[in-house]
Amino acid sequence: MKKYVLFDLDGTLTDSREGIVNSIVYMLGYYQIAIKDRGELQPWLGPPLKESLMKYCGFTEKKALEGVAVYREYFDRQGIFENKVYPDMEEMLQRLREKGYQLLVATSKPETAAVRVLEHFKLAEYFTYIGGATLDDSRVRKGDVIRYVLESCGVEENAQAVMVGDREHDVQGAKENGLAVIGVLYGYGSREELTKAGADYLVDKPMDLVELLANMHKI
Repeated sequence: MKKYVLFDLDGTLTDSREGIVNSIVYMLGYYQIAIKDRGELQPWLGPPLKESLMKYCGFTEKKALEGVAVYREYFDRQGIFENKVYPDMEEMLQRLREKGYQLLVATSKPETAAVRVLEHFKLAEYFTYIGGATLDDSRVRKGDVIRYVLESCGVEENAQAVMVGDREHDVQGAKENGLAVIGVLYGYGSREELTKAGADYLVDKPMDLVELLANMHKI
């Protein structure tokens, strides 16, 4: 029986593409790195920014951390709210709460920013716990964030929890902690990406989660 449902934030609860992309463009501009097509930044949506800077721009870890700080200059000022809640999200969360699930957030976004976003959109009330990365990036890997959330909530049997996310990092982090994974196809990852990463289930829209979780209990 699943009792705990962990949610990723960006691309799963809210569509934060505009704010994230604007913040990345601002940051890359600081380093005089031109972006011809914003579609090029699709792979950056979801993974920790430090990792993307090292992977796609060849930054050292020190320079990547500096880049994250530049990114936050724009993001904290306005990018954080260049964001919108996916359709039917609040209804889905309400239905799951009514069915007795404890809803948790496990995001690689800084925890302080995650709380601001969810409070702004009046979604924070649905979650028992909102967990995220530290500002110094000492906890940013998805597996580490998920472990932190499970431990903070006193989850003794990880088999009681399921992770919901839209990118391969959500799947990989959940698997590190022995969690089943539901991949959402309305976010930033593709069916191919989620399937290849090992997602146990896939859903097309938020309300599908209600029926899927109910059916998981019948298996």
